[in-house]
Amino acid sequence: MSGTFVGMPVFPPPAHPAFPEAARDAVRDTTLRGNLRHATHTIRAKRAAAVAEVSDWAELREAGKRIKDHTLRHLDRYLEQLEESVTAAGGTVHWAVDADEANRIVAELVKATGESEVVKVKSMATQEIGLNEALEAEGIAAYETDLAELIVQLGRDRPSHILVPAIHRNRGEIREIFAREMSEWGRPAPEGLTDTPAELAEAARQHLREKFLRAKVGVSGANFMIAETGTLVVVESEGNGRMCLTLPETLISVVGIEKIVPTWQDLEVFLQTLPRSSTAERMNPYTSTWTGTTDEDGPRSFHLVLLDNGRTDTLADEVGRQALRCIRCSACLNVCPVYERAGGHAYGSVYPGPIGAILSPQLRGTGSGIDASLPYASSLCGACYEVCPVAIDIPEVLVHLRERVVQGGEATRGGNKVVLKPAKGHAAERAAMRAARWAFTYPGALRTGQRLASRTRRLHPRTLPGPGRAWSGTRDLPPVPAEPFRDWWQRTQSGKGAAK
Repeated sequence: MSGTFVGMPVFPPPAHPAFPEAARDAVRDTTLRGNLRHATHTIRAKRAAAVAEVSDWAELREAGKRIKDHTLRHLDRYLEQLEESVTAAGGTVHWAVDADEANRIVAELVKATGESEVVKVKSMATQEIGLNEALEAEGIAAYETDLAELIVQLGRDRPSHILVPAIHRNRGEIREIFAREMSEWGRPAPEGLTDTPAELAEAARQHLREKFLRAKVGVSGANFMIAETGTLVVVESEGNGRMCLTLPETLISVVGIEKIVPTWQDLEVFLQTLPRSSTAERMNPYTSTWTGTTDEDGPRSFHLVLLDNGRTDTLADEVGRQALRCIRCSACLNVCPVYERAGGHAYGSVYPGPIGAILSPQLRGTGSGIDASLPYASSLCGACYEVCPVAIDIPEVLVHLRERVVQGGEATRGGNKVVLKPAKGHAAERAAMRAARWAFTYPGALRTGQRLASRTRRLHPRTLPGPGRAWSGTRDLPPVPAEPFRDWWQRTQSGKGAAK
């Protein structure tokens, strides 16, 4: 293997308020909530109909889970096989331990071509490492070509959804962005542009066309990498990916190491589950695959940057590693009641929603306020697990990470075992859990406490005092029954067993 992962593979946590504060501001934005509600409900309904067409969906889901788990257990072997296959096909493989190294590699590759601009396919990995900003600091302009990413870039905004980054924008807002900003980035928007979808799409098409035809360097991610052949796969719906992957002379792909699958046969499973779970399509309109280079077609130079950035640390966590199964379909976002109300920006990460709530704290650690709060950005309703096409038990990982935040304990950072200190602000929660553990250890004490709570229930406050206000401020305290269940059972059922 030509590179090893050492050092601190975490990308810096953003200066972002904790989730409760960010979400509190977001839910007051009625336009945002309206946009999110309309979009998520529409996507959710279409996905449900697309999945219902498949009689063996449960089997496909289980197959995807098993393929991913097998690959993660043998990740080192498959990564070496991938490197050999890519190299044999004429590509060059680079290993990046963290965001800084990945950005440096890409910038140097672009500079080596003598070019000062690149066109990009939508890529979560390059957003994760802040590649656009890093290239800008080196004097290189990076142009997003996915329609939603273009909207976000022109609006100097941040993505708020994995699949539909501009989901928080409506058509009127998009028209204003195009009319105001397009001229500063290239071809201006046409005069008299309206907010009809056809006109907005045509304005974006004309704006991007000149960039496709001019650019000599393309930057992409990949949905999948096939170890046995060194093939990379990008699925998309607009055709911009096909343009970026075929027209430039140099192609640079930045891909997380978990995106690998062993064989072409394995890919078949995900090409059935991903489109139905993401865009509610039977298959993606554009499925682009490339293996190295050829003199007859496509880029003449291909570079693959394999990105760790916290993934091997996540892999070391037996509970949390299942987050690395994620195929970025975004189905969990569209069913999450928390995401629907708070939106993606409140998560302080390019990975919003339920998957972001478990992935970001593992990739970045739980040392910052935003990352320590993300495991709590959930009602634990389980809807995310039910729709996940690779069966990631997100509620299980959320509870696991909450325990890490409150109790601290062992974790892996930079490939080394470390002991994390409990996060600040959870002393009362730890005390309550210790008290509960003691009560459940001694049934007599538990019975006495239940009886006392029932007899004094008329005196109970409607909200909790002190630190408990953070819990009861947004929830109704459940009423205490007039009689504990144990007493009711003994009074009404204890004699029935003997009579039989």
